[in-house]
Amino acid sequence: MENMQQTIDIPLHDIKPLVEIQEYSLYYFIALVVLGVVVLMALGYLFYRYFQTKKRYNQRKEHKKMIEQIDLQNTKRAAYDLTYYGTTFADDSPRHRKYYDLMVEHLAPYKYKKNVEDFDDETLRHIGNYKEMLDV
Repeated sequence: MENMQQTIDIPLHDIKPLVEIQEYSLYYFIALVVLGVVVLMALGYLFYRYFQTKKRYNQRKEHKKMIEQIDLQNTKRAAYDLTYYGTTFADDSPRHRKYYDLMVEHLAPYKYKKNVEDFDDETLRHIGNYKEMLDV
């Protein structure tokens, strides 16, 4: 027992006192979580915008479809519809405006009468030219 007492009283010179170590891993974790939430919110917003624009009504697309579906056998109705839906594309370029004005000029005799004849070949050609140059 005396031998045990003697080893306890020996001073230890090679053991240093505890030193506080700066630990930043909690801050890194919080920053990583915040960054992850921001990225997920940004992706969610982009998906939301993508699906909203996908559903959005596109007037140009609808008017082009309406022009393509016009029944040219119903001459009077077709003349009014071509004039109405064609205005959507008339201001795209000076060339579009020129062809639109030319088409409207040829459609005028078919509009304001009670009974009208079928479209003549020249008017059909102008309508066809205008339809071909439309793009959405």
